[in-house]
Amino acid sequence: QVDLVESGGGLVQAGGSLRLSCAASGRLFSINRMGWYRQAPGKQRELVADITSGGMTNYVDSVKGRFTISRDNAKNTVYLQMNSLKPEDTAIYSCYVNVGMVTSRNYWGQGTQVTVSS
Repeated sequence: QVDLVESGGGLVQAGGSLRLSCAASGRLFSINRMGWYRQAPGKQRELVADITSGGMTNYVDSVKGRFTISRDNAKNTVYLQMNSLKPEDTAIYSCYVNVGMVTSRNYWGQGTQVTVSS
């Protein structure tokens, strides 16, 4: 069993910053990719950013240059630093971790609300 605890969401004005954290615990014998998805009302869920165990990152085009994903392998934690926030970034952000070696699966956090006011 793997548990993920997210923190850092909230309400911020456009142009502001937030930092999301997601700490994983449990049977974490091999954490592969970690990342963040988001889902806004009436829209499909989209991958915001992810990061491999080796530190390679991937971002959706709309957040490039504004968001930074990082991870602390010693703490089994992934972070999402969000700068220059826009109202269109408003969504529920959920973290995930991919765990396993021969076979792997994703585990999900409960989600945290990010609201950006104009």
